[in-house]
Amino acid sequence: MYYSVIFFILFTCFVCDETRSQEKEVGRFENLGTQLTANMIQGSLFLHDVAGKDYVYTVVRGEPAYLLGYDLITKKLLVNQPLPNTDGAWDLAFTDDGYLYIPGASGILFRHRPGTQIVENLGQALPGETYVWNLAVGKDGEVFGATYPGCRVFRYHPHDGFSDVGNGPIVASENYVRSLAYHKNTDKLYVGVGSHAHLLQLNPRTAEKKELLPEEYGTKEFVYGLEIVPAADGADRLFALLTSGRETLVYNLKTEIFEQEIDSMDMKALASNANNVYYTSGGNLKMFDPSKSIRTSKILRKEVGSANALSCWKDSLYVLNAHGELFAYNFNTQNAIVTALEIPGQPIPINALLFGPDNKIWMGGYLAGGHATYDPESEVSMEWKGLDQTEGMVAFGSELFFGIYPKGRFYRYDTRKAWMPIQGNPQWLGEIEGQGRSFALVAAEDRNKLYFGMIPEYGLLGGALVEFDREKDLLLSHGIPLKDQAISSMVYKDRKVWIGTTISGGLGVKPSTEEAKLCIWNPDSETIEEVCVPVKGAPAITGLVEGPNGHLLGVAGGKLFIYDADRNSVIESIDLYEQKPMGSHIWRSAFLILHPSGDVYGTVDNKLFKVDKMNKAISFLHDGASLLTMDDKGHLYFRNKTELWRYIP
Repeated sequence: MYYSVIFFILFTCFVCDETRSQEKEVGRFENLGTQLTANMIQGSLFLHDVAGKDYVYTVVRGEPAYLLGYDLITKKLLVNQPLPNTDGAWDLAFTDDGYLYIPGASGILFRHRPGTQIVENLGQALPGETYVWNLAVGKDGEVFGATYPGCRVFRYHPHDGFSDVGNGPIVASENYVRSLAYHKNTDKLYVGVGSHAHLLQLNPRTAEKKELLPEEYGTKEFVYGLEIVPAADGADRLFALLTSGRETLVYNLKTEIFEQEIDSMDMKALASNANNVYYTSGGNLKMFDPSKSIRTSKILRKEVGSANALSCWKDSLYVLNAHGELFAYNFNTQNAIVTALEIPGQPIPINALLFGPDNKIWMGGYLAGGHATYDPESEVSMEWKGLDQTEGMVAFGSELFFGIYPKGRFYRYDTRKAWMPIQGNPQWLGEIEGQGRSFALVAAEDRNKLYFGMIPEYGLLGGALVEFDREKDLLLSHGIPLKDQAISSMVYKDRKVWIGTTISGGLGVKPSTEEAKLCIWNPDSETIEEVCVPVKGAPAITGLVEGPNGHLLGVAGGKLFIYDADRNSVIESIDLYEQKPMGSHIWRSAFLILHPSGDVYGTVDNKLFKVDKMNKAISFLHDGASLLTMDDKGHLYFRNKTELWRYIP
């Protein structure tokens, strides 16, 4: 018995040691926690409920988003409830039977009764629809919703549930219904569509549709916002915001004539009483009579910001701006009381990742923007506000370069100096017309230049190759390297730019080509020298990196390919994961890094993996991993939604 016990103890210790050895071989994972937060508010609404109480509601973006409700008189936060599996909501709607409706991601619709703490998940509005953008209140307790990617309009009623009132796509070739407005006098819906702008009148009872947008506006991207302003004489007017550009068209619903075009009107919200419309523009609160020219508008108050919600109530005009400030403007005194509402910050996803020249891990936030750094030495995280959503980053010397969405903007930050965006650090470098995002950025230090690969704007195909000359301080475009294809990855090697493409364009347009290509762009001749297809039928090439022996590695169509740059040929292709059918787009997928050990690490399909330097065997190490960067000690960093993780091989 004694010897049996000794044997058991020794065997157990051996097993434990062996297990620890295996764990050491796998490496150590550390969850460094949430890095980015924001108090960005989206859909907002003033409402007066059946019990006679006055509220202002908004949704703060996050993982998850939260519904916030305030007493309009006391400004006290009364409701602070999560919206599960939803990262934000662009609109709110209050029906005549006393329910507040909230649209969400995954095509979900939520419902809340003011005066309670309950938020109900009503489920997915229509099968296959992954986002509900905008809502419009109908009659008798019904609400209508706008969806993506099927370009549909649904109706919800507590007794009837969900139904498709457009009988399929509102416009067959489009993905987005982005805006809705309901006209109670005629029982008609007005529907704004993108990525190629359409404005339609829809009968929600018969699905009959009528196109209204004048032909000269057909080149616009979206009818992004719709609001109806009633008039005492029955000449109600529809305000329609168009993008690109910021024109608002005014359509007379009685005469069926477009009466005027207005520049730079904020169209998240309008309010009206008597003969006046109230709105914000250029940060100012304004009013005008819509039966007259916009040139007759008057400023009521300056420096109000952009309105998320507006409401006329009793003797006051209430404004909730995008920063969470509540203005109560008194028509009689012409004075305003301003209150900064309590907006609890929420975690937001990491959208870009890079080891910076200041030896810190830099992160950009999704959708609310902002940046954060994690210092591996001090283990201190800090947030840096002031820039919008970063898609890609690259370092050059002591400088960081950011590719920013929207409008494909570029910024340069000198890490040796203080972060002061208003004073020009980061410095705005420019933007390229027709181009929306840059995920692929590379430095060409021997040329004192940087190259940025672009994804075009909504509804367009073809991404440009952009150059920034540091000596001349000049940003310029070299045009689209491969027709109808965008740039999803790049490597600078041997004084040339290797470009991996995607067949995807901006959102809302279908590809016109069938497979992604790898091409070589020569900056000296400013021409494409070689083009090949590394993986037949693959929709995108992502994760391009220079690997062992000077070969390039990339991921396409579920395969890891190794490309001999000298021979311009693929020398090996390894199955990596099962490629799923492409959804609306592929802009980025895999991220690869050559480790000092000679192994290659990567993330793809939400997993961290290793490619062994000796036999090229692939080991999957961790689920819940995307993006990838490496510090100067060979430690790897990736994201799991809002969290930064570190892997020490």
